[in-house]
Amino acid sequence: MPGFEVFGNEERKEVNDVLESGVLMRYGFDGMRNGHWKAKEFETAFAQRMGSQYCQLVSSGTSALTVALAAAGIGAGDEVIMPTFTFVASFESIMMLGAVPVLVDIDDTLTLDPKAVEAAITSKTRCVMPVHMCGSMANLKALKGICDKHDLILLEDACQAIGGTFEGKPLGSYGDLGCFSFDFVKTITCGEGGGIITNTKAYAINADQYQDHGHDHVGNDRGAETHPHLGYNFRISELNAAVGIAQLRKLDDILALQKKNYTVLRNALTEVEGVSFRTVPEGGVENYSFLNFFLPTEALAQQAHKALSEAGVDGCFYWYQNNWHYINGWEHLRKLKGLGNLPKEIQEQLQDFSKTDFSQSNHWMGRTISCLVKLGWSEEATNERAQKMQEVIQELLEKTPV
Repeated sequence: MPGFEVFGNEERKEVNDVLESGVLMRYGFDGMRNGHWKAKEFETAFAQRMGSQYCQLVSSGTSALTVALAAAGIGAGDEVIMPTFTFVASFESIMMLGAVPVLVDIDDTLTLDPKAVEAAITSKTRCVMPVHMCGSMANLKALKGICDKHDLILLEDACQAIGGTFEGKPLGSYGDLGCFSFDFVKTITCGEGGGIITNTKAYAINADQYQDHGHDHVGNDRGAETHPHLGYNFRISELNAAVGIAQLRKLDDILALQKKNYTVLRNALTEVEGVSFRTVPEGGVENYSFLNFFLPTEALAQQAHKALSEAGVDGCFYWYQNNWHYINGWEHLRKLKGLGNLPKEIQEQLQDFSKTDFSQSNHWMGRTISCLVKLGWSEEATNERAQKMQEVIQELLEKTPV
């Protein structure tokens, strides 16, 4: 990770197909295309790779979440349960529809705690949105059981975990809908882009229409298409889709290389007493894009993060103090700082974060370090990195008794 590390002639060929036709838009201009329909081609290939009947490409991972929620009928006042550890896009996509994000604790999977989810369900809950952060997944079996019990939609945000699996199914395909990001730093990239997968035909039709101003896409005359419902413009371009086609063909090789490099790092840290690792639910296989581990205390995690940086080990993140990925940094959400008036449903229903106890989330995030696994490392560089990480953390733990 990320896929831009393996850009090559394959991507150039697909993009040149589009440039030579001159048609950068995914719809219309049939006679000019020279037979190239890159978005359609990517959708077909991605659905097959993800074990799903339908795929809808859109302009970003954030757009994917918004479109998926809209496709499932989520709207004003509906509550969507999501984790405290995620990217800001999770609550942005919910609030864009006038729906209300309900933040609940994570557990040692670094994703939604099923017990916290169950406790947060109200008469207004419509959807549970687990976010498979840093390459691994929530306890999807438990969450699906909860959703089935309460007749809720299970929407997987697999933007950071493409290629991972749960009970043999690709992440994103286990729930009712699954969302992916293909932005510039994802495992496979379109530069900008996102995707939605589902096995429910009605959701697929809704998503197809909603992402293109409500067009029904019936017939061959775009100007004659009807609009069954309101929509917006979340379309992907042919140029972005073209890059994705080439990247998708490389996914299996990318995953294999990630696993190889991840394993070297993990084996080195396994030998350090006091280091433990994120829990992967039984039946789950992560995509190995990040190595996520715990230090015994919050203070030690902060010291280790600083020491790793000073030792030249880049790409290690301490999310607990990060403005994008953990609730502690979301002051704009806490104070509802919008550019205009927000829907009354959000203003009236949003939980009071000053009174909400997220101590369980703090317990895990405060002790977590996540290290990006890159594709471009040589075998020698990977081994050197593993040794350096082991030495730095070992030295820190030996001189700082817990």
